[in-house]
Amino acid sequence: MTNVTKLEIRVGGHDGRILILKGRVAWMVDRLIKAGPRGTTSIESPAPRVSHYVFKARQAGLDIVTVDEPHSGAFSGHHGRYFLRSKVEVLSVEVAA
Repeated sequence: MTNVTKLEIRVGGHDGRILILKGRVAWMVDRLIKAGPRGTTSIESPAPRVSHYVFKARQAGLDIVTVDEPHSGAFSGHHGRYFLRSKVEVLSVEVAA
């Protein structure tokens, strides 16, 4: 798994605004972009505070939808599946060495 530390994206097409995301928010948005239409969950993209990173990406202006879905296992219950709905173009990516 790539550890993205900085992500520069254009939101909304060729004349859209530029966002520069850093740290775990950049990592989460990168995961959402790579997941495409299938979306991602904290089970598939484990990190300490996935829902917080999604919250911060929403605050930055990205349209991210959460769909509740069940899971089984020893700790069965529900979790959120996140889908990036904003049209984005990746302009640059920085990864940790």
